[in-house]
Amino acid sequence: MKYLLDTHTLLWFLEGDTSLSQIAIELIENEEHIKYISIASIWEISIKHSLGKLLLTKELRELFAELLLTEIQVLPISFNHILRLNSLDFHHRDPFDRLIIAQGQEEGLTIITKDAIFSEYEVGIIW
Repeated sequence: MKYLLDTHTLLWFLEGDTSLSQIAIELIENEEHIKYISIASIWEISIKHSLGKLLLTKELRELFAELLLTEIQVLPISFNHILRLNSLDFHHRDPFDRLIIAQGQEEGLTIITKDAIFSEYEVGIIW
């Protein structure tokens, strides 16, 4: 299976946060699964951290270095993702989440997220 981690999912996984569901942990740790994180999530983390809206238990550079040691691949933003984003209904206004949803739809990925609003879109989610 192929999964796309939502931003909070990645952070909780890398920081060992107990908020992460057991199912999410098992899916991410399973080496048979292909896991992605959107470059939009990396951007979101950086922006929110620099604005003081996101407190991390590790330095940003250390967090990104840990990401590189995992089997989680960074998913770039393509023109097709943007076109899909443009056609999404506005159930959700968060631009980062909307792009993650569009990428999930376009790439046929199940999104690992606790965010229930994602279910308003035609995309698979699991938590």
